[in-house]
Amino acid sequence: MPLPTPALTPLEPGAQVLTWKLWIYTNYDCNLRCSYCVAKSSPNAARRTIGLNNVRQLVDEAVALCFDHVFLTGGEPFLLPDIYDMLAYSSSKVTTSVLTNAMLLRGARLEKLKAIQHPNLILQVSLDGGEAAHHDAYRGAGSWAKTVEGIKLLQDGGFNVRLSTTETPANAEHLDAVHAFRESLGIPADHHFIRPLARRGYSKEGIDLSMDNLVPELTVNLDGVFWHPLSTDADMQISKKMFPLKTSVERVQAQLEEIARTGGAKLMTFT
Repeated sequence: MPLPTPALTPLEPGAQVLTWKLWIYTNYDCNLRCSYCVAKSSPNAARRTIGLNNVRQLVDEAVALCFDHVFLTGGEPFLLPDIYDMLAYSSSKVTTSVLTNAMLLRGARLEKLKAIQHPNLILQVSLDGGEAAHHDAYRGAGSWAKTVEGIKLLQDGGFNVRLSTTETPANAEHLDAVHAFRESLGIPADHHFIRPLARRGYSKEGIDLSMDNLVPELTVNLDGVFWHPLSTDADMQISKKMFPLKTSVERVQAQLEEIARTGGAKLMTFT
């Protein structure tokens, strides 16, 4: 059985560009209380911000290890005053996506974002429906309209906008409407990701995912390094130390090699 991909070898400076992603949980507080949130984010969640200095070091180490994409997620990252500095630093060095519900991106926040606009910066917005009922069922009444307004403001500002949709019982029979709405926004199909519900965090329904069946996408929060952004639960933890990142990479490589050696299940992508 071949080694599951992607494989992070070699690691030396100047090595071939590799296609691993680094995810950074910037914070856990959020302006929404989504009933399927795998991170258990909400307005009442502790912020647990990772901090600008840690983000800078993580980006530097990821670039040195030939990661080619950094994702900043939460919580809602745009609740943080220093998110703009984080995004400016990361996007100056590597392709950088920030995950957001786009509801806060207007007024002063939008102007601050415009001030650090960069070709490497992608705004990945969560949109679960082509109409309010399909989106709001899991994300809260009134959230669809505000998210759509935020998407249009970002587009008017010239930002690179991508969409992510979580398939739920509320929208599963209406995904064609999501696609049609995405097309009406002028967003191409390859800038739209649809994934199923996962039984993690607040979600009591969905598929079971673990290190045994997920392609690794290294994920960091204040508690250390994890296999995948789907969960920062203890069973997905690789290391209790975020630095050096290379140590966690090597542990993941060893586990992938063991999966290949024992003929384990095929790993799937989920983001």
